[in-house]
Amino acid sequence: MKKVILTGDRPTGRLHIGHYVGSLKRRVELQNTKEFDRIYIMIADAQALTDNFEHPEKVRSNILEVALDYLACGLDPKKVCMFVQSAVPELTEITFYYMNLVTLSRLERNPTVKAEIQMRGFETSIPVGFVNYPISQAADITAFKATTVPVGEDQLPMIEQTREIVRKFNAIYGETLVEPEGVLSKNAACLRLPGTDGKAKMSKSLGNCIYLADDAEEVRKKVMSMYTDPDHLRVSDPGKLEGNTVFTYLDAFCRDEHFARYLPEYENLDALKNHYRAGGLGDVKVKKFLNRVLEEELEPIRTRRLEYAGRIEEVYEMLKQNSIEARREAADTLERMKAAMKINYFEDADFLKDWNARG
Repeated sequence: MKKVILTGDRPTGRLHIGHYVGSLKRRVELQNTKEFDRIYIMIADAQALTDNFEHPEKVRSNILEVALDYLACGLDPKKVCMFVQSAVPELTEITFYYMNLVTLSRLERNPTVKAEIQMRGFETSIPVGFVNYPISQAADITAFKATTVPVGEDQLPMIEQTREIVRKFNAIYGETLVEPEGVLSKNAACLRLPGTDGKAKMSKSLGNCIYLADDAEEVRKKVMSMYTDPDHLRVSDPGKLEGNTVFTYLDAFCRDEHFARYLPEYENLDALKNHYRAGGLGDVKVKKFLNRVLEEELEPIRTRRLEYAGRIEEVYEMLKQNSIEARREAADTLERMKAAMKINYFEDADFLKDWNARG
């Protein structure tokens, strides 16, 4: 069996460093392993419309922004197929067939859906398309015969729902679909990077993000205003690491060699943490160190993004051609599904024979 990756993002804004450490960086690593036969990266504009239907301009304006973020992070258009979800209408038809395999109560029990509904304040006014999101995602994954889906921890319930749909379809219609596996980041701190304000999730809607496109001064301001230990009022006070956003970011981004370059009085992050816990280390010093660590990571991304932005026509054409390729692959899966379901009437030479045989 071929090894295939499918992953992507909703284009509701520029991508941030939570996306980067949670999935983008891992995608680049997987791309460069040469272990996979094909990698599909989807800009999920149709899914983004489920809770932005009245503001399509928000989605439209971010299609190329997300593509630029992908390229800036190191995703190589020669190694991956970046495409736009709405340019592959076969995904909608596959979603429709999967809707018969999932109950409403099962969708409502999905913890990711429940959390997103609560965060968006939908209450009783929940768009059907939004509740249907796990089924749509299952269509996206299976249409490209994906064996591997890099995700954040909060998306694992979506992958499990996809696996359930695949198993049910195959049990009814015969072995047709590929059952995928979710892959998490190797760094536990990257699984759910908190917002700069200490809130549980970095979110565009909460305004607590450091964007990949932010310039150096914007990053510095956001780092220096970052949430730490509210009881660490004086440098001499012992500090807590639990819930301290600065140290969570250091867990995600810093390496031992950063200390030799920027903070040589400490051997590694453990030594810095021990000093902070004991007291005698101020938040400003730690934040300045974090800023230098982030700049080392973000400056090359920022530079590549500007380079690709200067060749935006090429980026546009790449997305267009890749979407055509993606549609061919999804159409092949849909054809296989319809044959298994016995609804390929006009492609099945036996359809009329079977009718006439009834006598």
